[in-house]
This record gives sequence, structure tokens and C-alpha cells, in this order.
Amino acid sequence: MTLDDFNHIDFKQAGNLPVAVKTVLLSLLFFALLALGYYFLWIDAWAKLDEAQAQEQQLRQVFTAKKSQAINLTRYQQQMADIEISFGAMLKQLPDKSQMDGLLTDINQAGLGRGLEFELFKPGQETQAEFYAQMPISIKVLGTYHALGAFATDISKLSRIVTLNDVVITNPNKAAGKEAKSNTGDVLLMMEAVANTYRYLDADELADKKKTDKAAAGKR
Repeated sequence: MTLDDFNHIDFKQAGNLPVAVKTVLLSLLFFALLALGYYFLWIDAWAKLDEAQAQEQQLRQVFTAKKSQAINLTRYQQQMADIEISFGAMLKQLPDKSQMDGLLTDINQAGLGRGLEFELFKPGQETQAEFYAQMPISIKVLGTYHALGAFATDISKLSRIVTLNDVVITNPNKAAGKEAKSNTGDVLLMMEAVANTYRYLDADELADKKKTDKAAAGKR
């Protein structure tokens, strides 16, 4: 078979062509049809197949995550129950509105019990959070170093949650060149701090807060 065999092909007499020439022509025709079929038929099918495979992979990942959650559902439920118990215990440490006066008295008595002299005990304005209210109390007490430390410890041991913040301890008479002392001879120091107390909101307050928050959201 030579190149001349292809230059003088008479397709009307294709049946009489040499076998080798027929084989080459049929091969070319086959590959041409294959290329046309890929371009017009299979290229879209391949794209859809790739898309389906990608979607299958995503679904497998979702299934694996859901399966893991289902397997650990009992453990998650137990964790939620433990959290609710812990939250309930913490909530019990917050007094209601009627118990706030008693809490303020407890703080005052904790200082007096340590021999401290209150120069300031001023409750501030309450601020409300999601389910509780916070009241800052500005305090200024005079006492020995050990008495001040014992007072802070007593505050931390109260049955209700009270935190001491912005604590500043100074020697008020040092600048004047003399130091005030207690009966035991210890130097008297001044402690200024903000005691934050907390209480939970009752049902009426929660309802009012929801209305206020909803109205504020509507304005925004």
C-alpha cells in the first residue's frame, strides 16, 4: 500500500479497493464518528457524571456527619441534662428581687464582722441581661490588711454570687506623714471596690424585657 493508492480512490468502486486501503478508510471513519459522538453526545454526559459524583461525595459527608451525631445522641443528651443541672444550680445562687435587701445586708455584715469601717456603701443602677440583672455597689472600707483579705474571702463564700471588681487598696494617711493604726497596732488601709451582685429576673420582668427588645428590634 502506497500513498498513490489514496490519491486515486474511486469511492464508486470502493468494493474493489485493496484490503489495506479499506482498513485505513474504515479506521478513519470510525475515529471520525467517535469524535463526533463524543462532542455531540458524550461530553454533556461526562459533565453530568462529574457533577453527580461530586454530589455523591457531599451526600456521603453529610451521611457520615449525621451517622456520627446519631451514634453520639445519647451522650449529647446526657451532656445537655448535665448542663441543665449545672445551670439550675447556678441559677439558685441568684436571688430574686425580694431577696436583694437580704443580700446587701449580708455584704455589709461580712465587713462589720471583720471589724471594717464602712465609709461608703452605695448601690448603683441595675442593668439587665438575658435572664438576670446586675447591680454594682460602690464600697469604701477602712481596716487592716488581714481584715480586708478576710472580708474578700467571706464575700466569695456567700451563698449568693457576689464579685469584687476594680479593687484599689491605699494607705490614706501616708501622704500626711502619719499612719492610722488599729488597736492591735496594725496599719489601717483603705479599700475601694465595686461589688457586683446578681439576681434573676422574674416572669413579669422577662415579659417586659422581651417586649422592649422586640420594640427596639422593630425600630432598627
